[in-house]
Amino acid sequence: MKQIIAHRPRDIANCVSAYLQAGDLDGITTLFHPDCQIFFPPDQPPSIGIAGARAAFEGFLNIRPSIESDVFSEVIIGDIALLRANWRVVAPDGAVLAEGQSTEVAKMLPNGGWGYLIDCPNGPPNLPQS
Repeated sequence: MKQIIAHRPRDIANCVSAYLQAGDLDGITTLFHPDCQIFFPPDQPPSIGIAGARAAFEGFLNIRPSIESDVFSEVIIGDIALLRANWRVVAPDGAVLAEGQSTEVAKMLPNGGWGYLIDCPNGPPNLPQS
C-alpha cells in the first residue's frame, strides 16, 4: 500500500482508518511519533513507542473496522497540535465496537505529515492516587 500522510492533524484518524481497513499494521505505525504514548485503557500504564502502537492496533487487524472521527477542536502551534474528537470504531457489518471522546497531542513527523505523540482515546488519564 502506498504511504498515507496526514497533511493536517485532524486527518490522522482517517489515515489510521485507511491503513486499518487495509490490514496494514506497519502503515498504522507511521502515523505515530516514535516517542508516542497511548493511554488506553486509561486506567492502565500507557503503551509506549511504535511497539506500543502496534500492540494497540494488532487486535483489530482481522476485523478491519473503520474509524469515524469527528474532530471538534484543533489547536496548532508550530509542529505541535492539540486535538479533541468524538470517535467510533465500526465493524464492516455496521456494529459499533468502541466509541469515546479523545484528547490527543500530535507532532509533525520527519516525512512532513502529522502523527500522534500522546493518544488518549477516552480522554487524559487521572493523576495517580498518592
